[in-house]
Amino acid sequence: MIATQTPLHKFHIPVMGLGFTVDSPIKIAQYGISSAVSIMDDHLLEDIRRIYCRKLKISYLYIDEKEEDYRAKRVKAYLNLLHHAVENQIQELKQQDFERDEAINQYFELLPEEHHLFQLYKKLPFVSEPEKVEIKKTLQEAIVPGSIDVNIMTKVDKMNFDSNGVELPREYSDALSALRGFAESDLKSAVVFSAGLNPALYSYIEQFPDFFPNDKGEFKKRVILKVSDYRSALIQGRFMAKKGIWISEFRVESGLNCGGHAFATDGFLVGPILEEFKTNRETLRETLLTGCQQALQQKRLPLLPENIKPKITYQGGIGNAEENSFLMEYYQLDGTGWGSPFLLVPEATSVDKDTLDRLVRSKKSDYYLSHASPLGVPFNNLRISSGEEQRIARIDKNRPGSPCYKKFLTFSKEFSDKAICTASREYQNLKSKQYNAGEVTDRELNEVLEKDCLCEGLSAPAILNAGETPRRNLSAVTICPGPNLAYFKGVFSLKEMVGHIYGKFNINLDAERPHVFIKELQLYMQYLKDEMGKALPESSQKFDTYIEKFKRNLETGIEYYNELTDAVSLGKEEVTKIIKEQLNAILLELQGTTFIV
Repeated sequence: MIATQTPLHKFHIPVMGLGFTVDSPIKIAQYGISSAVSIMDDHLLEDIRRIYCRKLKISYLYIDEKEEDYRAKRVKAYLNLLHHAVENQIQELKQQDFERDEAINQYFELLPEEHHLFQLYKKLPFVSEPEKVEIKKTLQEAIVPGSIDVNIMTKVDKMNFDSNGVELPREYSDALSALRGFAESDLKSAVVFSAGLNPALYSYIEQFPDFFPNDKGEFKKRVILKVSDYRSALIQGRFMAKKGIWISEFRVESGLNCGGHAFATDGFLVGPILEEFKTNRETLRETLLTGCQQALQQKRLPLLPENIKPKITYQGGIGNAEENSFLMEYYQLDGTGWGSPFLLVPEATSVDKDTLDRLVRSKKSDYYLSHASPLGVPFNNLRISSGEEQRIARIDKNRPGSPCYKKFLTFSKEFSDKAICTASREYQNLKSKQYNAGEVTDRELNEVLEKDCLCEGLSAPAILNAGETPRRNLSAVTICPGPNLAYFKGVFSLKEMVGHIYGKFNINLDAERPHVFIKELQLYMQYLKDEMGKALPESSQKFDTYIEKFKRNLETGIEYYNELTDAVSLGKEEVTKIIKEQLNAILLELQGTTFIV
């Protein structure tokens, strides 16, 4: 079994969609780069397992939906495939020759210049033969894979039924089944929980020994929480600690400057949020450690080492090495996440050629925050995707909505006791009938018609990229890039993108790209305007209070950034000057009469 050690790289690739990172570990874990795989769509995992079994010449036995606990079995089988494929890659890599083979050289060339292994590798051409032999041996022994992490979106947790329509026990729900598949797999890695606290899911972790420390204080399975702020980290961390579950990492993600679903805060900006983590890091550690140790003691399990610390990382809208370094150093982060830019790196992600071409030719105006998600959560979208074209074409043909086969997002019981998906043809047809009867407004209907089938659209690219056709020929792709991707143009190699992160290579970004802090602030300003546009003539006191609170939080954030730019350098003098000017302009806009409720 591979024991994933301290990661060589200080960045990771977060989960993207259902299919964009589904096989990323096979592509980049051999280079020590960690990534996350969504395990929500067992149909996709089974299809990709079949494809890779053929490619790797491994025997494949189909796991039928009629089998008991088929969903967990599919997840487990796919993760075991990833584990053993990467294990074989690492063994092969360790046997490679530095003079003859490319992959082993790429492994060390990707490292940041300050890494001791990179510096050792660069000595090879200049040392004597005996010393060269020793250095090569040291380097080969240091080769470890990136972590093959998995992602569970906690809100996607539909209850399931047997063939007779009888509801199955709670542990057979979508999220709990996915967790069980991961927990029973051979992986030594982490599950990333995103989208907030799910008590049933979090409580279920206790059933699996791999999530508890062994006698050495080590874990086979770790827990990572994706959070939007410190309060969320503390609440969820405490919930887990009471069960003896340690949070190995808090992944702070921007509420709006990110890909996929956007969980906006009430105007709290990432700078002040990271400052709060920095200030309260020890308090957070002590609080969670105390709770964990008490629970472990009660369970008569090995205790955690007293010096254990949760990692704090940030992801969302980072665009260059300068921003990356500032965030790492000033906020004392343990790492950063780079997602959307890797959609332009075929060596790292699975994006079909048509969608890749659309991304390359896209304009900034093509990136927008949509109502496409049936979850009812704002969703970052691309106007020129084939998925959007298909959605609009169906409306034009008076056949809105999608056929609903996978049913992962069937949560609406508006029309019957049986839940259906708001992106489905059935739901949208019923809503259209309500509109024709004068029961819903134009705006309400349009918001429903904007819903898209994410189950098919977010999984299709992985199948298409593998040279196959998705089931039922549903080939339209929905892509969910963060707004930051609008400033990247072109297709890049893995070496170029990783070099860009570390400042070893410079990708020329759009000259109009604002600093990561400013871009998020601009997105929140637009979000505030959109929220205010929803106000009724006789808006409620609750709504007025929400808007005022939002504005105050933005003003506090702007004040924080002004003080920060006075105290430390965010980059070149010219960059700081532009940031100051943009902050002042946004503050004036925020205080303008157009924002009086």
